[in-house]
Amino acid sequence: MTLADLTVGKSGIVEKINAEGILLRRMLDLGLIPGTKVRACYENPTGNPIAYEIRGTIMALRVETAQMVNILREVI
Repeated sequence: MTLADLTVGKSGIVEKINAEGILLRRMLDLGLIPGTKVRACYENPTGNPIAYEIRGTIMALRVETAQMVNILREVI
C-alpha cells in the first residue's frame, strides 16, 4: 500500500520511501521518515494533488510522489 492509496480521512504509518537523490532528500526534509503517521486530508476534484497532514503540517503531494511512499499499515 502506498500513500496515494489512502482515502481522505484515513491515516497510515510510513514504512519506506522508494525515491533517490534530491527527491528522497526533499521528502525526508518534509518529515516523511519511517514510523511517521500521515493522514490524507483533502483531495483535489481531479485527484491530483492530495493534501496530507504530516507531523502537524498540511502538505500537498502529487500522486506520482505519494506513490513512492510505502505505508506499513492503515490506522484510524
